[in-house]
Amino acid sequence: MTLSLSVAIGDYDRMRPLVDGAVRIDAANAHFMLLEPEEIFFRAFRHAEFDICELSLSSYSVKMAAGTSPYIAVPVFPSRAFRHTCTVVRTDRGITKPADLKGKRIGIPEYQLTANVWARAILEEDFGLHPRDVTWVRGGYESPGRIEKIAINLPPDIRVESAPEGATISGMLAAGELDGVMGPRAPSCFDNGDPAIRWLFEDPTAAALDWYSRTRIYPVMHVLGIRRSLAEAHPWLPAAVMKAFEASKRIALAKLTDTSASKITLPFTEENLRRARQTMGDDFFSYGYAANAHVFEWFLRHHHAQGLSSRLLTPEELFHPATLESHKV
Repeated sequence: MTLSLSVAIGDYDRMRPLVDGAVRIDAANAHFMLLEPEEIFFRAFRHAEFDICELSLSSYSVKMAAGTSPYIAVPVFPSRAFRHTCTVVRTDRGITKPADLKGKRIGIPEYQLTANVWARAILEEDFGLHPRDVTWVRGGYESPGRIEKIAINLPPDIRVESAPEGATISGMLAAGELDGVMGPRAPSCFDNGDPAIRWLFEDPTAAALDWYSRTRIYPVMHVLGIRRSLAEAHPWLPAAVMKAFEASKRIALAKLTDTSASKITLPFTEENLRRARQTMGDDFFSYGYAANAHVFEWFLRHHHAQGLSSRLLTPEELFHPATLESHKV
């Protein structure tokens, strides 16, 4: 019997072989929905609509610590990103270094977003800026009224305000009502070239490379979740999903390596690919638990310290036991 599965993921090169049918999940018929992360996460954490889907690492960790997650993850990481580009600031507020954010008002789409957990952790560990040193103003980037998709209970010394009714954090930043914005996307006022707004780090790539050289961490943003009831009913499914997504990524990387003609609409692909491999090794976008346990240890420690997870999780708790190891030939 073939299992029919609804799968919600982003439209990434590493997913395309699955979507196109070049790779299949063993004994399953997968129906793919290519959606934006915000839609996937909202529908997954509010209503558990999908059988398999991308999950925000932070939201998932909140739910796992509370024992309320309808999903169990496998160590497939659809999105990874260095988050030194996560914060933009106004140029007229005397902010010349990260520590200057103390006492400032920073807009956020949601407090518990994974990108923001990473960014706050870096600011605290490297620059001594504690989350309590900032007033956080929560709202939609371009649409007013955005709320936290899941309930969180923050420490009493963390100040989070809601943006005024009808206001957006991009609009507030452009109008000078905020000193900066932190989040996984840049606000439109920055993307549109507003000269009053710049990255917090003058050269985010250089800052990220320096941080990686010290930590050996390539931050994970999203994990892949399977509906817990499905994993319990079909114990073979987590390993089958892991196998298929690994195969899909291998095909995508093989295509990217063929530089006879550019596979993406961006210059300097070949140079950046070579640089990534020289800096981070051939498997720079690695899946799997063993190669990434240190990444999750670091993240979960800060996630708990920031008051988001009710208890300190261990990395192996995040993943289905069948995916913590694999066979060898």
